[in-house]
Amino acid sequence: MRGEIQNANFQKLTAEIKKEMKRLQTPGVAFAIWHKGREQSVGLGVTSVENPLPVTPETLFQIGSISKTLTGTILLRLAEQGRVSLDAPVKKYVKDLKLKDPAVEKQVTIRHLLTHVGGWVGDYFNDFGNGDDALAKMVQDLAHLPQVQPLGKIWSYNNTGFNLAARVIEIVTKQSYEQVVQETLFDPLKMRLSFFYPSDLLFTHRFVVGHYLERGKVNVARPWAIGRAGNGVGGVVSSVKDLITYARFQMGNGSGILTRNALQAMREPQVSAGGRGEMGLTWFIQKVGSLTRYSHGGATHGQQAFFMFVPEKDFALAILTNSDNGGVINNRIAAQALKLYFGAENETPQTFKKTSSELTEFIGSYRIGTEAFDLKAKNGMLIYQHIPLGGFPTPETPPGPALPPMRFAFCGPDLALGLDEPMQGALGDFIRNAKGQIEYFRVGGRAHKKIK
Repeated sequence: MRGEIQNANFQKLTAEIKKEMKRLQTPGVAFAIWHKGREQSVGLGVTSVENPLPVTPETLFQIGSISKTLTGTILLRLAEQGRVSLDAPVKKYVKDLKLKDPAVEKQVTIRHLLTHVGGWVGDYFNDFGNGDDALAKMVQDLAHLPQVQPLGKIWSYNNTGFNLAARVIEIVTKQSYEQVVQETLFDPLKMRLSFFYPSDLLFTHRFVVGHYLERGKVNVARPWAIGRAGNGVGGVVSSVKDLITYARFQMGNGSGILTRNALQAMREPQVSAGGRGEMGLTWFIQKVGSLTRYSHGGATHGQQAFFMFVPEKDFALAILTNSDNGGVINNRIAAQALKLYFGAENETPQTFKKTSSELTEFIGSYRIGTEAFDLKAKNGMLIYQHIPLGGFPTPETPPGPALPPMRFAFCGPDLALGLDEPMQGALGDFIRNAKGQIEYFRVGGRAHKKIK
């Protein structure tokens, strides 16, 4: 009977994915669930609108920032071996580290990096070629990034912190980042469909390309690669089946790679992540009903990924899409899966309108790194107007299409809820300075500074 219920739930979720793929014009999705010893997976749609092949559960996708959890896992292993200390200054290991703020340069720790509280501009991307020195060159380039928040005080998603974390791994092990992950995780876990670009082995398997939607037309996103310097940030290419293997490792006894205590330490809350719950050592921690889920998403050029697990229920989910719109599918399916399998869901916060005068202090222009938007007032709510800046995967990459305007309604004095896709359900929080003035709006994982 249990197997029949599992199968019915999986089929319901698969049907919902198909419906959303059609609505959002998403070319391809791979989806897998693990629950109580049983794995189910499916491939839907095609790898590319230009050169279509059917997506299967073995098809390779870029998993983006889910890669950060592998970087964190390696560092926890090194910590268990006594080769690094999470609370030691990074400069102990990266002796030539240069950051714009000299005090931060001396004080930033590995724990700061793994929990996104470094405080400098985190959305900076560049390509330094495919040589073994690519990551070292990227870390040298961090010296020009402005410090926009105080070290350790405000959680704000920081990609470049993981460039630096991956460089610590290289220096301590005297191996390339990719080689360490291969030997420490991919090989022992038998993740045989997991790769890093520029390895040409991945191109001998079926893989997807990214897509974006512009004026109703689905286009292939180019370039495909994010550059070797970003491998520890978001460079893993994998399949949903390998991600389920990785989830079982994270929920298990460590497989001789880490102790169970170290795996659990990664899941201990370290800092509040605002609307995204709490931050562990690379894992996002959220309560859904009575359950606790651990998750991470990933976004590259035209690809969106999501991965979560619930150890108390021996449950894991992986969903990979080859469209910028895929994040909408991922969020919806993750929420529906927990509701279908366990009856777990959170109530949507009640919203209310503010007067024009009350909205005045919130409206303005906000920016951090490659992300910018304006907030305007309308009908008692805020209107989020996206301003694309480009800059991914290199600083010269031109801006893509702007997101549609989205409404945000208040659900607390300084809390606002997204009402429209793709930020529907996103919870943003305004952060004030010591004088009580609005200094940041934290949404989409970033604490965007109010610039006017």
